[in-house]
Amino acid sequence: MGDWASFLVPVFLGLLVLAAVCRHVPVFELFSEGAKEGLHACVSLLPVLTGLLLAISMLQASGALELAASWVQPFASLVGLPAETVPLALLKPVSGSGSTALLAQLLESEGPDSFSGRVASVLAGSTETAFYCIAVYFGAVREKGNAGILLAALAGHLVSCLCAGLVIRLFF
Repeated sequence: MGDWASFLVPVFLGLLVLAAVCRHVPVFELFSEGAKEGLHACVSLLPVLTGLLLAISMLQASGALELAASWVQPFASLVGLPAETVPLALLKPVSGSGSTALLAQLLESEGPDSFSGRVASVLAGSTETAFYCIAVYFGAVREKGNAGILLAALAGHLVSCLCAGLVIRLFF
């Protein structure tokens, strides 16, 4: 892509604003109202996100993640998940940034073309930060009773973990 690609978003936004002004839409007032609603949503999410980040920090600092990984590792090896990827599989539903840091460490120590590196890359790309997403989305709308959604998200995560080693063995 050339230098023209860096102008696509500003040009598109400019055309959008121009079209709204031509239709006599109060652009700035609507923008201000939307920004205010977004700010209120952010403020309402702060307690949920603070608790989630505190829990993640405590998991990592206390060594609970490594302990849980040592318990899960025998079962993971039965389905072909390398021991090095178990902490990533456990942390990914809770923390995107923490799991990205673990992925970077694993890729640096094992190499991106190693079996562990490839499985970790599949895990990082095929799983979601379920607890974070559910906390943010349901915290924003103040919805209760999301246990079924959490179970479905964790079931999807489990399937991704179970298939990661198999998929890498099939394709590489």
